[in-house]
Amino acid sequence: MASHIVGYPRMGPKRELKFALESFWDGKSSADDLQKVSADLRSDIWKQMSAAGIKYIPSNTFSHYDQVLDTTAMLGAVPPRYGYTSGEIGLDVFFSMARGNASVPAMEMTKWFDTNYHYIVPELGPDVKFSYASHKAVNEYKEAKALGVDTVPVLVGPVSYLLLSKLAKGVDKSFDLLSLLPKILPVYKEVIAELKAAGASWIQFDEPLFVMDLEGHKLEAFSGAYAELESTLSGLNVLVETYFADIPAEAYKTLTSLKGVTAFGFDLVRGTKTIDLIKAGFPEGKYLFAGVVDGRNIWANDLAASLITLQSLEGVVGKDKLVVSTSCSLLHTAVDLINETKLDDEIKSWLAFAAQKVVEVDALAKALAGQTNESFFTANADALSSRRSSPRVTNESVQKAAAALKGSDHRRTTEVSARLDAQQKKLNLPILPTTTIGSFPQTVELRRVRREYKAKKISEEDYVKAIKEEIKKVVDIQEELDIDVLVHGEPERNDMVEYFGEQLSGFAFTANGWVQSYGSRCVKPPVIYGDVSRPKPMTVFWSSTAQSMTKRPMKGMLTGPVTILNWSFVRNDQPRHETCYQIALAIKDEVEDLEKGGIGVIQIDEAALREGLPLRKAEHSFYLDWAVHSFRITNCGVQDSTQIHTHMCYSNFNDIIHSIIDMDADVITIENSRSDEKLLSVFREGVKYGAGIGPGVYDIHSPRIPSTEEIADRINKMLAVLEQNILWVNPDCGLKTRKYTEVKPALKAVVDAAKLIRSQLSSAK
Repeated sequence: MASHIVGYPRMGPKRELKFALESFWDGKSSADDLQKVSADLRSDIWKQMSAAGIKYIPSNTFSHYDQVLDTTAMLGAVPPRYGYTSGEIGLDVFFSMARGNASVPAMEMTKWFDTNYHYIVPELGPDVKFSYASHKAVNEYKEAKALGVDTVPVLVGPVSYLLLSKLAKGVDKSFDLLSLLPKILPVYKEVIAELKAAGASWIQFDEPLFVMDLEGHKLEAFSGAYAELESTLSGLNVLVETYFADIPAEAYKTLTSLKGVTAFGFDLVRGTKTIDLIKAGFPEGKYLFAGVVDGRNIWANDLAASLITLQSLEGVVGKDKLVVSTSCSLLHTAVDLINETKLDDEIKSWLAFAAQKVVEVDALAKALAGQTNESFFTANADALSSRRSSPRVTNESVQKAAAALKGSDHRRTTEVSARLDAQQKKLNLPILPTTTIGSFPQTVELRRVRREYKAKKISEEDYVKAIKEEIKKVVDIQEELDIDVLVHGEPERNDMVEYFGEQLSGFAFTANGWVQSYGSRCVKPPVIYGDVSRPKPMTVFWSSTAQSMTKRPMKGMLTGPVTILNWSFVRNDQPRHETCYQIALAIKDEVEDLEKGGIGVIQIDEAALREGLPLRKAEHSFYLDWAVHSFRITNCGVQDSTQIHTHMCYSNFNDIIHSIIDMDADVITIENSRSDEKLLSVFREGVKYGAGIGPGVYDIHSPRIPSTEEIADRINKMLAVLEQNILWVNPDCGLKTRKYTEVKPALKAVVDAAKLIRSQLSSAK
């Protein structure tokens, strides 16, 4: 019985790629150095899967940024501002598209479906000249073959690529991106022909858009595209892979009727209803790649249950046509449990990272072929039983408190307009108040202090002294720049979710459980294994300390319950919304303690609220109801004069704007500049927003420093659709990934632009 892995993490077990990328970007190493690290990582991945017995091993899933940007490079679809004309796209152009450079901004970045992974959004229109400009897919196939590993090259499918794109600036809104299919398919044909010539026998097209609610003409585009590719694909086995949700019935019919396609891959973890479609009818003679091992979470597979599922499918498609697979790429999980030293043995036995999931896939394939590893299956069953019965998982008082939330919407009793009046009397802010989102640059010295404190190499007294000095530096910088509402810079936090999870019960933490978010940015999601509560205050000391250093308002900085949930590996033994309500109650306790501690402005970040939105529209309402309710629970008990902020970034928020309004925050700061001010269009279309709002005025994920004039222009665009008395001026997101040499001049431009517009507004009266 055959086995398959959809994709694999690329950062390396100890973030080797992250450090190689950052060294290259900082000019400390060469392109050759970066390519060597990358080649070594790819080699290790391929050899590991081959040694584990995996038959269908992916290639071209390794990327220096993301797979969609790789496809943009393959198609030569480089926006004109980057100066590319022809030839093989080099790292300079590639990284300029991803990160911007000194003279031009980066392309838009957004979330990859409902994950915390990001991709660079292609900018397309009728004038784009497509050409075969990156041979990465073919080169990596040849590279693996030279190591003795025959791989399945993976390409982002042509239809999904176009549907994940956006119209380039200036392109008429009526232009249909799918009309570009005849222009990009010739490039795909060139790639396919080269892969065939290199000896490839299989090719995988990732077409995740199949799981979305698609109109008929979009489904027809899939049929037309693969009919056009059919002759070029002749002689190859072709797998079309879908993931992240159930596939709708009409999409299933279209997918399983595609010409030239040999095999179909489905996520049977998040898409259990797809099993019914398969049993009702699967095309004879085709392969089913059954994604029964979860690529999005870190819990050990229930091998016995998965084997029953596989055996039922075997009766439908035939023994020789069933392939055991992961539900999606393992990119979304941590790399290898073998590197974990922080987890105790009990919790560790409940988990499976990418390397362990590869073993699970192989074990299931062998068991299906009658070669069951009895000791492996027995150990798995024992671990599952241990988790179900462990007293660490359940806290009866927490469950009762969460259950008692039903029956109330937990809305603040006073309307937002009256609250804003009470807050203005207390805060006395100017028009167009300036602020930042929370974090300030995380310097090498600061990281050293935190690392040495965790390793017990410095005392708590020395640690507190160092963090206080860092806070004072950040406060002084903001006062010198004349920012109106300050932040303490979060020097005590390596990661916004990890920091809170470490102080909440029901969470466990890894030493090396890193997951790529975008580019070189990695996060280490906490593991929520049990009921959640807050044993003691988490941020009050640092926020109060920072407030004592200034007479200006100091924001208390918290991560909201929905974001903590969506940026964690969440327990799968109870509904997600029940876990979220538990987290909300813990954050509510913290909010009320901050208020008692003299903090008058409290920001509860919900950066990931949109990210968790289900992919199917029929499921949106239920998710948004409990997600918005969870946020309101956190701050329903504060006084009118306490100003509640929230922050969101790097997603498409326009389609959930009414739910954002329903959150009933006093002020929302939201990413705007990197997405070409797409957010503003919702207000141009007549949506009324009465609370404070700060659409971001510069992209903090690019090293580029904006000018005062550029930011002033953005503010004026905002004033065309928003009232001046509700508008805030702020960056897109936190500043932790930037350097002080970038942050200081950028924030000076922000403040100078706000003052310039204030002056103009005052003169116009």
